[in-house]
Amino acid sequence: MRENLRQLTKPQIEQFASKLAKKEAEQLYFDWYLWARDDQLPPNLQPKNARANWQNWILLGGRGAGKTRAGAEWIRAMALGIKPFATKPAWRIALIGETFNDVREVMLEGESGLLNIHPPQQKPTYIASRKRLEWPNGAVANLFSAEEPESLRGPQFHVAWCDEFAKWQYDEQVWDMLQFGMRLGDNPQIVITTTPRNKKQLKNLLSSEKSFVSKASTFDNRQNLAAIFLHNINENYAGTNLGRQELYGEIIEDRQGALWNSDLIEKLRRRKKDYDYADFNRIILAIDPPATSHKKSNACGMIVAARGNDKKAYILADITMEAASPIKWATKAVQTYHQFNVDRIVAEVNQGGEMVETILRTVDANISYAAVFARKDKKSRAEPVAALYEQGRIHHIGMFELLEDEMCNFDQQIAASQKSPDRVDALVWAVSHLLLNGADNVPRIRDL
Repeated sequence: MRENLRQLTKPQIEQFASKLAKKEAEQLYFDWYLWARDDQLPPNLQPKNARANWQNWILLGGRGAGKTRAGAEWIRAMALGIKPFATKPAWRIALIGETFNDVREVMLEGESGLLNIHPPQQKPTYIASRKRLEWPNGAVANLFSAEEPESLRGPQFHVAWCDEFAKWQYDEQVWDMLQFGMRLGDNPQIVITTTPRNKKQLKNLLSSEKSFVSKASTFDNRQNLAAIFLHNINENYAGTNLGRQELYGEIIEDRQGALWNSDLIEKLRRRKKDYDYADFNRIILAIDPPATSHKKSNACGMIVAARGNDKKAYILADITMEAASPIKWATKAVQTYHQFNVDRIVAEVNQGGEMVETILRTVDANISYAAVFARKDKKSRAEPVAALYEQGRIHHIGMFELLEDEMCNFDQQIAASQKSPDRVDALVWAVSHLLLNGADNVPRIRDL
């Protein structure tokens, strides 16, 4: 019966369920084995490529591909011993996300999270003070942040779920600590759900004989996604490297000889919680304005960066706006100016001339402003900034996926005369103002 139902489409199963009694319909509704795509089933249950013995199940997928639902459903089945996923409950479970906030809001409370996929009688209880989930049958899941590898020292588990693994800053350390804890039961197993990034630890796991890899694109889950969302992301990102990564779950390798590469950016990444304004002696908002504002115009590149007391630059925010009118990006710029306590707005004026300052002062006449004029080509301006990255003098506070993708593909875009790298242009202006061009000796304007 189950196998026959699995061959039906979602609407067909729903039609079949509508004819059942309430209790039977509920049982059908919560039977993940019937609803899951093949790639959302664990390796031992995948119809065309079943693998009985596995330790790591890696689900690589685009945004909205159903990775979280697959991970949560597998944990539910393990905790409750639901067949055919498990033969008995896994009593001790680890749930690890990029931060505690991600664990709570995505893995637990999200639409596809653990607190929303159980029938009422099986639903676990979240005990926030103890950072744990408790199921009615006695199974327990402990919650961990990937920002704190040492928190995994000591506990032991039957199974674990690692979400958005490719975004973890301390992926190697967390993975090592987790391995020491996977020591309960006959065959401890880990599921990893992530949109891929070009990171060493993820690639090591993908190539391991202990790993089984499932892949899915955003569009494989189209029946559960808004049509307008699918249309917009396809229109904006189809054919781009970012689209290949974020929609189709591909790992984009760095190009040899490129000014920037993902490994370098990753090594220089820092956590937001480790810094505050006292660490910075100057904050800049750099703008690379577009020449026009129609739908196919270049973006208005806008980057917030700071100079630290250690004479390094820190990238704080990417607020770039696509196809925005001058008054819209100017309004956003002024809002950001006050939000980040910016000392000066620096804007390139090759395209807009005095109009750039005029538009900004229309929104706020009292901003501190400086115009810059590009006398060199884009690559020549970018090379000294890339050299500062190689020297370890620039750090990203957090993750800026669109900016970083543009950085890693900057050379290719320039060579092919593709869409202007507006985010990188703004980044270059910001860093140049902070660390080059004699800006080191300029005090904070708001301190004058």
